[in-house]
Amino acid sequence: MTRKAAEAAGDTLQGDAPDVQKDASEEAIGALIERFVGSYRAERNGSENTLRAYRIDLGDYAAWAKRMGVDALHPTHRQLRRYLSQLEQAQYARSTVNRRLSTLRTFFQWLNVAGIVDVDPASALSGPKQPQRLPRHIRPEDMVKLLSVYAKRLDEEGRDLRTPSEMRNQAILEFLYACGARISEASGLELTAVDFEAGQCKVLGKGGKERIVPLHDLALASMRTYALLGRPQLVQGKDCPYFFVSTRGNQMGTDAMRKMFKQALSAASLPATITPHDMRHTFATDVLAGGADLRSVQEMLGHASLSTTQLYTHTTPERLGAEHRRAHPRG
Repeated sequence: MTRKAAEAAGDTLQGDAPDVQKDASEEAIGALIERFVGSYRAERNGSENTLRAYRIDLGDYAAWAKRMGVDALHPTHRQLRRYLSQLEQAQYARSTVNRRLSTLRTFFQWLNVAGIVDVDPASALSGPKQPQRLPRHIRPEDMVKLLSVYAKRLDEEGRDLRTPSEMRNQAILEFLYACGARISEASGLELTAVDFEAGQCKVLGKGGKERIVPLHDLALASMRTYALLGRPQLVQGKDCPYFFVSTRGNQMGTDAMRKMFKQALSAASLPATITPHDMRHTFATDVLAGGADLRSVQEMLGHASLSTTQLYTHTTPERLGAEHRRAHPRG
C-alpha cells in the first residue's frame, strides 16, 4: 500500500504515530487494528471474511503480546518467532499458523508504510511448510447421484412435481458444478447477472472482482426452470435482486446453501465430508482433463495466479488406472 493511498483512506496517522509509539496500550493497538482493517477495505476492497480473519488474528497476537510483556508494535524478530512457535506447540494447524504469519506481515507492512513503525520485523519470517494436498475430486458416479437428488420429477401430464425450493436447490447444484463458482459467489449472484441467451453469467469474486463464466445447457435449463417457475413463488412479489432466494424471498445465504448441500449429500447417500468447494475442485479437474487450457480455466475460476490453477492438473486415480492398463505391456 502506498503512503498516498493510506492517506486517502485516512489511515497514515502521521500526527498520531509518536503517541502510538510511546503508548502501546491495549486501546491504542485495538484502534490501530481497526484503522488497518479500514485501510485494507478501502485500498484492496477486502471481503468481510478476510477482514474478520484479520481482526481475529491480530487480536490474538495483541493478547499474546500483553501476556508475554512484549511491545506489540515493536517486537523483535525473535519474539515474533516465539509467538509462531507457541502456536505450533499448541497444535494449531500449519495452515492456521501460516495465516497468522501472513496477517502479521500485512499488518507490519502497513505500519511501516504509514510511518507508525520504522522497522518491519515480520518481513523476514517464514512459516511451517505445509504438505501439498491434491484438491478433492468427486467421482463421476457420485456427482450423478448428487445432481439427481432434486432432479425434475414429472407427473403423467408432464407437470413438474418439485417444490419451488427443490427447483432452486437443483439450480444451485448445477450452477456450482457448471462453472466452478464459490458458494459465496452463488449466494451473491444477482438476477440481472444471468444471461440465458448468451449462456453465461457475471459473478462477483474475491476482492470485488467481476468475471464472466460460461454455463452449459443442462445448468441453464435448471436455472431457467427455477427462474420461471420456482423463484416467483419464493419471492412472493418482493423486490429481491438476488438470483437464489430463501423461502422468505430474501437472498439465500451461504450457511443456508451449505445446509442444503449437506441434506443433498445425505439423500444421495454420499459422505458428509464432501463440501460445496469440492464442486469447484471437481469442475476444474474435469474441464482440464477434458482438454481445456490452463489459462481459460484460470479465468473461469477467477484465480489471480496461474500456479493456483495448476493444482488441478493432477490426474485422478481412475484415469491413472486406465492409462496404466492401456500402456503397460501386461495391462
